[in-house]
Amino acid sequence: MTKIQSFQEDCVAIVQERLARGEIDRRGALKMLGALGVAAAIPAGAGGALAQDSKTITLVNWGGIANDGFGNYYGKPFEAKKPGVKVVMDSSGPSAGKIRTMVESKKVTWDLCDSSASSSILLGGQGLLEEIDYNLVKKENLLPKGFAYPHGAAPYSFSSVLVYDAAKFGGDPPKSWADFIDFKKYPGRRLLRRDALGSLDALMMANGADPAKLYPMDLKKGIEHVKAIKANAVYWNSGSESEQVMRTGEAVMGILWHTRAKILHEESGGKKLTWTWNQGILQAGIFVIPKGNPSGKLAHECLGNACADADSQIGLLGFLGNGPTNPRAAAKVPENLRIFNPTDTENAKKQVVLDGEWWGKNYAEANQQYLDAIAS
Repeated sequence: MTKIQSFQEDCVAIVQERLARGEIDRRGALKMLGALGVAAAIPAGAGGALAQDSKTITLVNWGGIANDGFGNYYGKPFEAKKPGVKVVMDSSGPSAGKIRTMVESKKVTWDLCDSSASSSILLGGQGLLEEIDYNLVKKENLLPKGFAYPHGAAPYSFSSVLVYDAAKFGGDPPKSWADFIDFKKYPGRRLLRRDALGSLDALMMANGADPAKLYPMDLKKGIEHVKAIKANAVYWNSGSESEQVMRTGEAVMGILWHTRAKILHEESGGKKLTWTWNQGILQAGIFVIPKGNPSGKLAHECLGNACADADSQIGLLGFLGNGPTNPRAAAKVPENLRIFNPTDTENAKKQVVLDGEWWGKNYAEANQQYLDAIAS
């Protein structure tokens, strides 16, 4: 045995002894061993026990009021059902790159991550995510199309919608993506996301693609459509930036998340900036579980509870604007919130469900071509 191996075994033994005496918790044990650079030296059985017995779930989000929203409507309800379990919010942003680095380095400290359907396909295919345990995350608690994937499930929904300045268009506002590219009838600049996902889908429909046959998408045509309007387009990087561009009038219509459309609509009572659900792109708010997550099956239980709890999903709709994904929720949504709910029966039937499988397999190439097109 080398001196390094001996040192590693001593470290593991000391940490496990402190764990047994209750001086540190199990997440602390993993962090301590990781800091010492010996996490990989934990015997398979011991490491599994450390991970599976953890009573703390770290839920990672993108910050802002989502931190409070997810804490109040996902974390607290699960804590109430599981005495002794703590759900901790982490707003550092669970990018695919961070998840990959954490898993590959075998220093996983995250349990649930707010991700996307496409990332769940990409990272899951690379062996970086846990398979969702659908014995714990019941599919009956999820909408049937596009909200459950092998490595991700959706406790919330959102849409990319056509937002426009009602004050500029009077009684004949834009009603479809075809109107979005009709600069003669609706002059002014257009606002798109600096990202292909959602933008290409909308531009394909704008140029005549049948919403029912949108996928597999013709990427070559999509990029041609991007180039055709870029002289009259501006682009946003963040949700707050998309709001501000519309407020200032730099663009007269744009492709925005419906949660941002809700904020703009409420500011003027719908008299200035508002939106249409027609041809909206309905998307799943997918949560993923990094491979080797510290809390083990508890993360699946927490996700399962978030999908099953229709009342908490409705609470999140009121707080953040994110739509429910539990089939029982729509009928329980208060009348004043239905206008903002992307999965309301009337709103959903006007939209297209984004194909996460297609995007998961094609995102890297499609997004690079999109960015090249708008930069050229």
